[in-house]
Amino acid sequence: MFSSYRELFQARGSKGFALAGLLARIPLPMTGIGIITMLSQIRGSYGLAGAVSATFVLTYALMSPQISRLVDRYGQRRVLPAAAGLSVCGILLLLACSHWNTPDWTLFVGAVLAGFMPSMSAMVRARWTAIYRGKPQLQTAFSLETVLDEVTFIAGPPISVGLSVAVLPQAGPLAAAALLAIGVFALAVQVSTEPPVETAAAGGRDNDSVFRLADVRLLTLLMVAMGVIVGTVDIVSVAFAEQMGTPAAASVVLSCYAIGSCVAGLVFGALKLNTPLRKLLLLGGLATAATTLPLLLAGNIFGLSAAVLVAGLFFAPTMIVAMSLVERIVPEHKLTEGMTWLLAGLNIGVAGGAAASGQVVDLIGAKGGFNVALCAGVAVLLVALWGYYRMRDRDEQVSYSV
Repeated sequence: MFSSYRELFQARGSKGFALAGLLARIPLPMTGIGIITMLSQIRGSYGLAGAVSATFVLTYALMSPQISRLVDRYGQRRVLPAAAGLSVCGILLLLACSHWNTPDWTLFVGAVLAGFMPSMSAMVRARWTAIYRGKPQLQTAFSLETVLDEVTFIAGPPISVGLSVAVLPQAGPLAAAALLAIGVFALAVQVSTEPPVETAAAGGRDNDSVFRLADVRLLTLLMVAMGVIVGTVDIVSVAFAEQMGTPAAASVVLSCYAIGSCVAGLVFGALKLNTPLRKLLLLGGLATAATTLPLLLAGNIFGLSAAVLVAGLFFAPTMIVAMSLVERIVPEHKLTEGMTWLLAGLNIGVAGGAAASGQVVDLIGAKGGFNVALCAGVAVLLVALWGYYRMRDRDEQVSYSV
């Protein structure tokens, strides 16, 4: 299995941009939780901290596709430093406002600017695509990137929280800003592996966003629903562990979810499947929906750990299939924007799932919060089914016309 991943890095420059991309993507999960930890300590209000963090996440979800559009048009080395610089300035403004105790509205200004952080996961995937477009190695590369995304979301929050608690409240976001600047600079200077800037064909509407494509909207909706499941698992696992009298066990539960997803992603990336992507999408949606049911049956920490481990097994493969579909659906010169829409949808879903399940937990208890995941699982299945029939009908029409 590992030979498939070693083969990826035989391409010249691949190790360099993969490492730079890893450094540059850690700040995203570090910043959101870092804002909450910092402001809850300094201002003493979780409500304010959550609102400012949500402003950052929402701005990121809305602006990252627009930044990626500019990248597709002008290139990574011209756009990324400016976008990252604006984000770093926003984080520094947040730190300054928290230190000098400025009015609350200034925190939201800083959060908006910080949200101009570019989608570094999409940037690295675009580089892999430029190297392996149309080759089996591309699925392996997407699998690797999905696993690395999981790793950053596992490692980033504890690092940020630990720095803010052990050093000073601003240390977590400050470290995120430093890593963003270093990672983006390291990626931007690697011009040999930068995807070429391509123009649309003559007569094409190059100014149109790929979000106008129905298939991109469908896959983005799928990622929103999957994100709701992730956000629900995060919040409800913490509440469930606290209800069981072992709050520290929440980290074990969440680790099981991440481990399941990482292992499945690595295995899936090493497989050489001939199954059409639309069928893989449908199978992934069915499995994702089915694995939300055991969450409702968990009666203790061990049972919940096993349930989320199984649920995590189908997250990474389904996301990999969605990314592979986007690579085939969108024009080559708009690939970065297409992948960023999916990643933005995932982040919106995570935030929405956390908010919705938190409200349900307050109303009917921890286990009741998993009903949000169940509803999201049904949505994943319905969207996957919709996508399967839509893509099948289109492929049949193309075959008939030929």
